[in-house]
Amino acid sequence: MQSNRSYILLFFSLFLYQIGHAQKVQEQKERDISSIRIDTAKTIQRNTSLDIKNDTLFTKKADTSRIDSIKPKETIEDIITHDAKDYTIQNAKDKTLTLYNEAVLIYGEIDLKAGLIVVDYEKETLFAKGILDSTGYSQRPYFKQGSEETEQDSLLYNFKSKRALIYGLKTKQGEMFTYGKKTKRVNDSTIYVRNIRFTTSDKKEKPDYYITTDKAKLIPGKKIIVGTSNLVIADIPTPLFLPFAYFPLGEKSVSGFLIPALDTGSSNRGIGLQNGGYYFAINDYADLALRGDVYSNGSWGLRALSNYNLKYRFSGSFNLSFENNIQGIRGFDTYNKASNFNVRWSHSQDAKASPNSRFTASVNVGSSRFFRESLNEFNTSQFLTNTFNSSISYSKTFVGTPFNLSTSATHSQNTNNQSVNMTFPSVNLTMSKIFPFEGKGGVKKNPFQKMGFDYAMQGEYRISTTEDEFFTAAMFKSARSGVKHRTGTSTNIKVLKHFTLSPNISYQETWNFKYLQKTYNQDTQEVITDTISGFKSFREYNTGVSLSFARYGTFKFKKGRLKAIRHTVRPSISYNYTPDFADKYNQQVQQSEDPLDLGVYSPFDNNVGLYGKPNAGLSNAIGITLNNVVEAKVAPKDPESDEEDKKISILNNLNFSSSYNIAADSLRWSNVSMSAGTRLFNDKMAVNFNASLNPYQLNDDGNRIDKFNASIFRLERANLTANYSLSSADFKKEEDSKKGDKKGNGAQVTPDLLGEGMNPSNRFSQTGVNRGDPKKEDVQANLYKASIPWTINLAYSAAYANNGITPGEIKSHSIMFSGNLELSPKWKVGYSSGYDVKGGAFTFSRFNFARDLDSWQFNFNWVPFGNISSYTFFIGVKSTVLQDLKWDKNKPPDRRLF
Repeated sequence: MQSNRSYILLFFSLFLYQIGHAQKVQEQKERDISSIRIDTAKTIQRNTSLDIKNDTLFTKKADTSRIDSIKPKETIEDIITHDAKDYTIQNAKDKTLTLYNEAVLIYGEIDLKAGLIVVDYEKETLFAKGILDSTGYSQRPYFKQGSEETEQDSLLYNFKSKRALIYGLKTKQGEMFTYGKKTKRVNDSTIYVRNIRFTTSDKKEKPDYYITTDKAKLIPGKKIIVGTSNLVIADIPTPLFLPFAYFPLGEKSVSGFLIPALDTGSSNRGIGLQNGGYYFAINDYADLALRGDVYSNGSWGLRALSNYNLKYRFSGSFNLSFENNIQGIRGFDTYNKASNFNVRWSHSQDAKASPNSRFTASVNVGSSRFFRESLNEFNTSQFLTNTFNSSISYSKTFVGTPFNLSTSATHSQNTNNQSVNMTFPSVNLTMSKIFPFEGKGGVKKNPFQKMGFDYAMQGEYRISTTEDEFFTAAMFKSARSGVKHRTGTSTNIKVLKHFTLSPNISYQETWNFKYLQKTYNQDTQEVITDTISGFKSFREYNTGVSLSFARYGTFKFKKGRLKAIRHTVRPSISYNYTPDFADKYNQQVQQSEDPLDLGVYSPFDNNVGLYGKPNAGLSNAIGITLNNVVEAKVAPKDPESDEEDKKISILNNLNFSSSYNIAADSLRWSNVSMSAGTRLFNDKMAVNFNASLNPYQLNDDGNRIDKFNASIFRLERANLTANYSLSSADFKKEEDSKKGDKKGNGAQVTPDLLGEGMNPSNRFSQTGVNRGDPKKEDVQANLYKASIPWTINLAYSAAYANNGITPGEIKSHSIMFSGNLELSPKWKVGYSSGYDVKGGAFTFSRFNFARDLDSWQFNFNWVPFGNISSYTFFIGVKSTVLQDLKWDKNKPPDRRLF
């Protein structure tokens, strides 16, 4: 009983102590709130440097003349939702609301988070700031209204006027980060800032660079207009100043001037300005950039570049360039002047736009020497190639029918001899194979049911001309046109279970719209050949049959990992018969005064038509082919593992083919064609070989005679190529595989080590870098244990030829190599070169260096030697907002005008 009393007294004492302690805590909180009010008022008065009582931003003037008749309208109309971690105090006397520690306030579109928030209902103002703790000044106010988001040191906002005073502003508009010391928000569309810094660097504490100015006007989501500004890099002011600046902030493109770059590297053209012009933001789907170059020696160039993109429909780009190049001094023999142009157009259709039709375009047409003499085009691939190719095509599938239609216009231009070949247009109509005699449900059991028919029509209008006559009426004088129809049928029959017999027959009809006509002129006593415009056709047919089968041979092994080797051989023999149609269409012409002296000619001679002339001479040909494949089956290294046996290809192919013409009176055998290919080292290395073997001897003139070689075959031509690719990822796979075996997990992940490749020909590009892609994670660099990813590609090529008169020789013999090396997560090096073993010299070589400088990018591309020895240097801001903040330098190739 005594012990129970002791417990009761102890509990009662503790209860009294808790009541007393709670009262002291409440008194301390009231004192803290009182000090916060005093500090808040002092902070507002000190920060604004204004008379709070007289400033309309903080006070509310009442209309006393109408106070008795009309009730004042409340400015705070929406419901205020608030919360705080430590405490929330509502002072009914002073009409204030105080939120402390992780305070949150939501009012209409306003969403505010801060360490301390004070709402004054009487003055209709809101004050927010951070708090001091052990980590320093934290919980800075975060203000969001609609799409506008800002972070600041402190904030004072008026509910009635919608105005605000902000100190220590931090906000992001598009790609631009804005830091301001003092900001006055006039309304939703106008903000004035003092002591402001602009940057696209996302490093908040120490940005890589920034542009500083004393005052600026910011229109959220649209633009920033600033006065005199200075570029600061790594907190070090530079001597670069601008009297004023304009920065567009909208997500949509806007029109504006393109600042030119100074070019002092072209000594033969003098000092020049490049890529200046104007950019037209036409609409959301298309744009246009007009650029120009001008040099002190009188050279100039104009370019029009346009990009268009209609989502889910099509996209493309168009590039038109014209240049007037001058070299030397007028009046001297070294003076040269040349005008070049180039048109490039690329168009692709989205697969979702029309599943049954497609339109594509790839156009590259212009002066042959454009890329060799250009003022501003350092396109290495175009410089090295000797052809321009273009194609515009449209294809359509007729649903529910076996027919497909395709039409195209093509262009091929040889830049060495300046010849131009065009097809405009080329129309192809094809019918997929149909089986009219198939059984119900498409059953094809017997040869009659397997009989299929197909059809193809091809029509072309082809122009062959020169660059001088291009786009003139003269180019159409030598134009040729024609239409070719082909149809056929085939089937297959099983013979003796293992053999397949495939008979076929085809018919072809050719339409020409020009033909030759020869007449004998009695006056001049010579044969006159005229090309007549008119319709003339000829018809041909041929038939054939082939017999083929496949034979498999397997060699099994009882010991070791090699389980078996399988050899597959597929021999085939065919017979083809084509009658002599020349006599049917040949015509006669008198050759001399003797009326009986007649000559024979074909009206389709001299390539007057597109598809040749009727077959001359009977053809009874037997074709022989032999295909071989060798494969192996290898057991896994661990015999107790659950892995299946691995199939390895030893010889992908070993093929031989030839033919024998029964109808020929001599030289009945054709050359034996041989080809072989294999892949080694886990498919890392590909080796291919092909050769042509001639069975006949040659006379002194190099012509074949009807005598076999003493050694049966003479090697007439041979080519050997080998390609090998290796990378650091291959070794990582092996390590991961070993680790996976230990952990019982064989999953392997191959990372994208190098990203996009670099384009060494365009110094204005910023390839191979992350230009703010939100889907791409930041690279975490391990400075002391960083791996160095690399790739290397090797290629070997050799060609041999023997004409039978002079000793055989190696025509070409070269080794080529290329690759990439990632010295660090932000340093990348690319290289490409080769060695001509026969010529004893290096082939075209280039080196690319790229450095990701976070918000900046550095590129250096170098061609050390050769006839296009050059370099390009570029360093600039990645962001498109400040893409003109750059420095580029180049030494173009030596442009010689001829």
